[in-house]
Amino acid sequence: MRLWKKQLSRKKVCMGLLILVCGIFAVRLIEWQFVDGQELSALAEQSVSTTQTIPTARGEIVDMNGVGLATNKISYEIRFNLGEMSAASINKITGKLISLLKMRGESWNDTLPILYQNGEYEFQAGAEDAITYLKSDQFLKVGQDADPQTCIDALSKRYFAGSGNDASEYTLEQLRDILSVRYGMTMSGFSLGVPYVFSSKVSQETVAIISENSDDLPGVSTQITSVRQYPEPTLMPHILGNLGALSEKQYESLKSKGYTLNDTIGKFGIEAAMESTLRGSAGEKKIEYNSSGEVQQETVTKEPQAGNTVFLTIDSKVQKVAADSLAKNVQAAHATTKDCVGGGVVALRVSDFSVLAAASYPTYDLSQYSNASYFDSLLKDSSNPQVDRAFGSAFTPGSVFKPCVALAALQEGAITDTTKIVCNHVYDRFKPSLILTCMGWHGPMDVRSALAQSCNVFFCETGYRLGITSMDLYAKKLGLGVKTGVEIDETEGTLAGPESRTAAGGTWYDGDTVQAAIGQSDNQFSPAQLADYVATIANNGTRKKVHLVDHVTDYSRQNTISSTQGETLVDNSDYSYLSAENLKTVQEGMREVVTSGTARTLFSNYKIAIAAKTGTAETNGSDNVTFIAYAPYDNPQIAVAVVLPHGAAGTYAQNIAKDIFDAYFQS
Repeated sequence: MRLWKKQLSRKKVCMGLLILVCGIFAVRLIEWQFVDGQELSALAEQSVSTTQTIPTARGEIVDMNGVGLATNKISYEIRFNLGEMSAASINKITGKLISLLKMRGESWNDTLPILYQNGEYEFQAGAEDAITYLKSDQFLKVGQDADPQTCIDALSKRYFAGSGNDASEYTLEQLRDILSVRYGMTMSGFSLGVPYVFSSKVSQETVAIISENSDDLPGVSTQITSVRQYPEPTLMPHILGNLGALSEKQYESLKSKGYTLNDTIGKFGIEAAMESTLRGSAGEKKIEYNSSGEVQQETVTKEPQAGNTVFLTIDSKVQKVAADSLAKNVQAAHATTKDCVGGGVVALRVSDFSVLAAASYPTYDLSQYSNASYFDSLLKDSSNPQVDRAFGSAFTPGSVFKPCVALAALQEGAITDTTKIVCNHVYDRFKPSLILTCMGWHGPMDVRSALAQSCNVFFCETGYRLGITSMDLYAKKLGLGVKTGVEIDETEGTLAGPESRTAAGGTWYDGDTVQAAIGQSDNQFSPAQLADYVATIANNGTRKKVHLVDHVTDYSRQNTISSTQGETLVDNSDYSYLSAENLKTVQEGMREVVTSGTARTLFSNYKIAIAAKTGTAETNGSDNVTFIAYAPYDNPQIAVAVVLPHGAAGTYAQNIAKDIFDAYFQS
């Protein structure tokens, strides 16, 4: 009996506990439903919020008069938003969009360094760094000996596994294009908070088609943006430069400054040199999604700020004349020599060494530069149009170096303005190992007549008396063998002498000095350096920093932010290293080049008095042709240097300078 009562008591306790627990749950359920229901319902609706950047307009690049050189136009971009699409749909959506853009003749962002050409895959020329990274253990892990097909197979395995569709559904070209987009997504950090810009420039009609088919393209959006346009895309691409995607290395160094992997950056030229000025500041917006991935609200948290406008010192009218004349005369020289395929010309204002015009030929279409196939064709072009022959390439100068030797020899007392050296056509001080010849049998020559007639014998002997140490010292002060200081990439060139010869693993001999004195030996200078040099002579020995940027304004061009002040690099205002008398002697000799010397045919009756020096340099192949000049002679305003590698005849280079003088003084 007692046992039965004890068991009954336990049952009552258990039943009571069960009723108590159920009661608590019931009360809590009622509370959730009626008291906290609204709050919990809202929580259920919530999923996540992300912050996305709002692109801004890049600053424009214009000439000295405000004429657009690299400007913006309204366009539309296509974006992928990961929060609104499934992983299984990405390849299919990508394929649809590629087909649409191909059908409409429009492009998408294509950065994969593998091309599909002539029925097979091949690595893109000039993309060695990207190819190395693609194969590396940080990406595909296929080994650096892997061929393009192996890389495509590895990419297919990476991006089609678990995607719901098979790589075999596509042609080889279609597969490559889809993989390129997927590769771009990875490289740009495509994620919930970082959309992928599929195309940076599509038409309004394409946007309308995408909008009409939005149900079949989940996660695809379009928005208004601004893109670069080039009114004259072949006029000065080497100076303007190009925009491109950030590399991994660039991103790592710039992410602290607000760059994202979707951003573009100036790769070279003014676009790179003035990147921080042109870039502007992107805005930000907060996007809230519900649990279904639908956008509930967008809030702008930071307004974008457009980049600043950069005014160059270039006069686009004179620039066009320079570029056209350079092209015409290179083509004419090529008809004669066949190995003349390019050249460069630079014109500076003597007052501040600002660049009035600078052209390189052959040129290329800057608007197509980012197109992988077009870029590949440039790299395969034997004339190397992508090479900057105005600032970035150095050439043997020939006799245009002689004014430098004359100034140094006069200043150091190696000669005077009345010193006579007899020219019998041959300079044989170092015979039999070295015998140099002159263009003529000039007889007794002083420095003025030697400049006018470009006498090799006079300058070989003068160079010997002067010595290479003093020769190089003055050359550097005049701007030869040193950088001009211009904002864009440039070559330092080579100044012949023991220093450069030793650095190259060779030995300097006295015979090299006399060859250097006539602009041969190891001497190699860019057209920009030669323009800097002749401008310094015209400016009585004072050399200033060469510059392309005149001033910077805000995007509206209403407020000036900064101006470039002419920076003096070598001051001769007190005639401390070159006397007024010695400068006048050489300037008079350069004037005689035009009135009675080697440039008299084209310039003796020219409407403006100019001073000049012609040059011919022996090379492997046809001779280089060079020409330097400034005008007006009595009040210098403009200095010009022209170099035609393998140009054969001096008249071609002189023609270019004359066309530039015509354009400048007419304006």
